[in-house]
Amino acid sequence: MRWGTLSWAALGPVVVVEQTMKAANYLNIIADQLHPYMAFVFPTGNGIFKQDNASCHKARIVLECFEEHTDEFHLMSWLPNSQNLNLMEHISDVMERQLRAQTPPCPNISTLRYRCLDIWYNLSPVMYQKLVASMPRRVVAVLKAKGGATRY
Repeated sequence: MRWGTLSWAALGPVVVVEQTMKAANYLNIIADQLHPYMAFVFPTGNGIFKQDNASCHKARIVLECFEEHTDEFHLMSWLPNSQNLNLMEHISDVMERQLRAQTPPCPNISTLRYRCLDIWYNLSPVMYQKLVASMPRRVVAVLKAKGGATRY
C-alpha cells in the first residue's frame, strides 16, 4: 500500500506503507509528509486536502488533528459512496499499468517498492494536472447524481 498526495502545482511525497494503516501511523504521515507539503504548495493556507472514508482517516484523533490545523489547509468532506472523486484511484491505475508493462516482473518486494517510487516520481505533470482540473466537474457530476455513479 502507498500513501501519496498531489496538487495541480506539484506531485507530493509518496510513502510506502508496509503494515495495516492505523490512525497513529496516519497521524505520523500527516505530520511528517502532508503538513510540510501543504505549507510549501499553499503558503497562504488556502489548500484543500481530500481523503476517503478509510477507518484510519475517520478516527477521532485524526479529525481532531485536522481541526487544529484549519489555518494551514482545509479538509474536504467526502461523500460516503463516491469513489468518483478519488484522483488517487486513477493514478493507481496508471501506475499498475506501467508496472505490468515492465519486464521482467518484480522478483521481490524491494524491487516492487523501487519501481513504484520511480513511476510515482516520473508521472506526467500534464496527467495529474488534468485530474486536478477535473475536480469541479467531478463534484458537480456527483452532486447531480446524488452520490451515485458518474462518467468519472
